[in-house]
Amino acid sequence: MTEQISMLVPDARVSYAHGQMNERELETIMLDFLEGNSDVLVTTTIIETGVDIPNVNTLIIYNADKMGLSQLYQIRGRVGRSNRVAYAYFTYQRDKVLTEVAEKRLQAIKEFTELGSGFKIAMRDLSIRGAGNLLGAQQHGFIESVGFDLYSQMLKEAIDERKGDKPKEKPFSVELDVKIDAYIPETFIQDAKQKIEIYKRFKGAETIEDIDDLKKEIFDRFGKCPKQVDFLLRLTRLKLLANQLKIEKITEQKDQIVMMLSQEKTGHTDPAKLMELLMPMGREVNIGSSNNQIKCTIKRSY
Repeated sequence: MTEQISMLVPDARVSYAHGQMNERELETIMLDFLEGNSDVLVTTTIIETGVDIPNVNTLIIYNADKMGLSQLYQIRGRVGRSNRVAYAYFTYQRDKVLTEVAEKRLQAIKEFTELGSGFKIAMRDLSIRGAGNLLGAQQHGFIESVGFDLYSQMLKEAIDERKGDKPKEKPFSVELDVKIDAYIPETFIQDAKQKIEIYKRFKGAETIEDIDDLKKEIFDRFGKCPKQVDFLLRLTRLKLLANQLKIEKITEQKDQIVMMLSQEKTGHTDPAKLMELLMPMGREVNIGSSNNQIKCTIKRSY
């Protein structure tokens, strides 16, 4: 490519850089380009990270259809870094039939040109590539081990710690572990941005009224809820009620649901009074007390 450009424009001083060069060689080439000793720099995608040359105002990307959207956005940021008018050309082979994904990427990079477009680009990239299993029925790796809610909470705490904010007293939160598919299916809400918005609404619900309002909104916007979303609504409602009652843990064991209540946090709950409340359920309920905790076992009915 360097030779082709030199043949087309003999007067231009053309240099090249790529990732297989050693540090000293790369440094020499970049300094020459920075100081104006070369007019054109031919480079691989290594240019996308941390290069700031304000005097450069023209960028031509070869085979742009083969690159990712975030990568194209980073590379485009190498020009327009001063008050000079800058130009970025995204090219691909003549008469080539682009894939649907490649066409969407190039359209997005063309559409978002104003300052501060990074978040919009990221959301469009998420929409094109899909959100993966982070927001689906299956969750892998670290998120699988802690769950999406707890992962979001831990991420927020880590950010607050780095910012130097004082940690707030953690609100009471029930530990919920039941074998139910509670999520938003891809076939119900296909747009990743809308799906994230609804998940945030579930996360931010603080009252039963919030859940009722969310259920109505989901029905109005997307239609009748599939069973997975209905289970998600029910579990969110259950969490709120459990937090109000200071239930520490709700787990599923074989054909039983087990609830653990701390007598310290519930004001020394009397097992006898609790038994009296649950008497209408007859033999479906067993209650015991040990280690300052109340254990309530209910036969699974779903």
